[in-house]
Amino acid sequence: MSRRTRANKREVVPDHKYSDRLVTQFVSCLLKSGKRSVAENILYDAIAVVEKKSGESGLEMFRKAVNNVKPVLEVRSRRVGGATYQVPVEVRPDRRTALAIRWLIGYATSRPGRTMADKLSAEFLAATSNEGGAIKKKEDTHKMAEANKAFAHFKW
Repeated sequence: MSRRTRANKREVVPDHKYSDRLVTQFVSCLLKSGKRSVAENILYDAIAVVEKKSGESGLEMFRKAVNNVKPVLEVRSRRVGGATYQVPVEVRPDRRTALAIRWLIGYATSRPGRTMADKLSAEFLAATSNEGGAIKKKEDTHKMAEANKAFAHFKW
């Protein structure tokens, strides 16, 4: 990466079905071997399953799941003198979303189930009710930040 200028953030194009940027970002993280159409179908099927199971709007449930998983605090390693401290810092908004998406996909993959769409829909439903692996990861991250609150003065 260049030391002269910061890299420009690319504009995320909304997807064609829901016209939502979050859906596009989720599909991009779900990609395997560049097969975008397969990833889109997996996510669309998962949203349809959520809609059928909950009776509410699938897209709204998806957004709620992502919002519930977004972390507020995380710890960063900071070297002061000879010691390394875990310093709690606030998470930037774009990183919050990226972490939430990554955690949802990761814990959905490790779930038992037949298809990835079923696994994703189960993780979305669990996340909307503040349960599941992704929510546990968020809570563990917050606990770690809370435990290291004494080192917050090293943040600069």
